[in-house]
Amino acid sequence: MSRSGLKLDTHASATRDAPDCFYRAYGLAIRSELALPELVGLEPGFVDVAIRFAPTGRPAPARGSAFEFGPDTQYLAWSGAGAFRIRGTSEIDIERAAGVDDRVLALPLLGPVMAMLLHLRGKLVLHASAAALGDRGAIFLGDKRAGKSTTAAALVAVGHRLLTDDVLAVDAIPTGELGILPAYPQLKLATDSARAVTIDAMVGPQLHHAIDKRQHRLTDGFSHAAVAARRIYVLERGDEAKVTPLPLQTALLALLRFSYVTRFEGASLVGATAARHLRLCAELAESAGVRRLTAPAGLDRLDELVRCIERDLAEAEP
Repeated sequence: MSRSGLKLDTHASATRDAPDCFYRAYGLAIRSELALPELVGLEPGFVDVAIRFAPTGRPAPARGSAFEFGPDTQYLAWSGAGAFRIRGTSEIDIERAAGVDDRVLALPLLGPVMAMLLHLRGKLVLHASAAALGDRGAIFLGDKRAGKSTTAAALVAVGHRLLTDDVLAVDAIPTGELGILPAYPQLKLATDSARAVTIDAMVGPQLHHAIDKRQHRLTDGFSHAAVAARRIYVLERGDEAKVTPLPLQTALLALLRFSYVTRFEGASLVGATAARHLRLCAELAESAGVRRLTAPAGLDRLDELVRCIERDLAEAEP
C-alpha cells in the first residue's frame, strides 16, 4: 500500500482471461474485474479501490438479503444478485449468484455496496440526486417516486450538469467547504419521466423486471469536478413550485432520514461512527441550508420547478 492507493499487480492482471478495467467515481480511482460501463474510464495506475471476483466466505441467501458488519469486514448480500465483502476501505470481493449477469450484479455494487464503502471512508452518504448550477450544487432528497432523478434530469436538459443520481457522497473540498463528489454520468429514469425530459443520452435496457426504470448514460451535461453544496431540497408534491426554509432541527432529521446507511437498520452506525455521521449531517444542514421544495403535480410543469430552483439557488450564500 502506498499513499496513492493500491499498487497494480500487472502480472496477475495479465494472467486472467479478461483484463482489469479502470474507472473514476466519487474522486476514487477504481480497478475492477467486473466491467462497469456506467463509470468514467481511467488510465491504468495506482488505485484507491480494487474490485475482484473472489469467495466472500458466505454465499448470498436463498431469499432476501443479509448484512453483517464488523470492525474490518462488511458483508452485504442479495439473493437475486450475489454476495459482496468489503475488506478495510479499499477492497471489494464479489461472489456472483448463479445465473446473474453483469448488469444485474452492478446494481447493488454501485448502489448500497458503494454507499457503504464511501461511508467507511468517512464520507457523508445520502440517498439523493444532485446537479451543479454553475459552481453551486443542489441536492434533492425525497421518498421513492418523489422525483429526485426527474428533477436532476430536468436541470440537465436546460444546460446544468449532473453530479450524481441515487448515491450521493459529501466531503470537504479544496475550498474548505462541504462539496458534492461527482459520481458518474448516468440517470435512472422511469418511462414517463424520460418522455417528459429531453436529454442527450444513450438509453439502456430496463434495469430489472421489478424496476420500471432505464439507464440513461449522458453524452454531455456531467460535472467531473466536485461542487460546493449550496442547497438541499426535500421534495414534496403540491399545487405550485415553491421553496420553504426548514428549521435546523427539522433539516437535520431530514438528512438523518435520507442517509444511505440507515437502510442497514443502524448496524453500521455505532459508537464513534454514529457520532461522526451526526456531526457531518449537522455541518451540512447548517452550511448548505435545507429547504422544502414543493413540486407541482404533472410532468408538463417541470419548467416551473426548474425556474424555482434556479431563482432560489441564485440567492444562496456564495
